[in-house]
Order: sequence, then C-alpha cells, then structure tokens
Amino acid sequence: MLFVITAIDKPDSRALRMATRSAHFDYIRATGAVKLGGPFLDEAGEIIGSLIVIAAADLAEARRWQAGDPYAQAGLFAHAELRPWKATANNCNAEL
Repeated sequence: MLFVITAIDKPDSRALRMATRSAHFDYIRATGAVKLGGPFLDEAGEIIGSLIVIAAADLAEARRWQAGDPYAQAGLFAHAELRPWKATANNCNAEL
C-alpha cells in the first residue's frame, strides 16, 4: 500500500535540514520504502519541506517509517501529514 507524507519545515531550519540530510538519505536507502520523494520549494527556489511517497504494509508501518526518518527525529518539521495514497494518473495501474 502507498502512503504520502507532506511536511513543512520549521522557519529558519535550513541548517538543521542540511545537517541531517545525509542521514535522511541513508535511511531512505536502508529501508527501501520510498517510491518517490523530493523537496517543496518556495518562490525563490529554497527548500521549505518534503513530499515522500512510501510503500508500507499498513498505516502502522507507515507511521513507524515516518517516525524513524532522521528529519522527523531531528524536529525539522513544523507539521507533517501521513495519508494513504493511490496512484491513478499517467500509469494508473502502477504501484510506483
């Protein structure tokens, strides 16, 4: 099952994001759960948050993945949401 995480960084948190970026990508590689992801940008092109699509067996597993993300553990996000998601456009039968 797919889940989408949308998260907005706390104000003035660029240094925290950069300090935990390597651990975040290590976590992504180690878990293999991420199917699609990338940063939200402001009008100036600066990173202000993240969108991540993960595969997990159920909501509880998705929540565990989200809680284990080094960005979340570092307190980077002002707020984050996790929702079940289904891909239906461009390749509507795909599991990403």
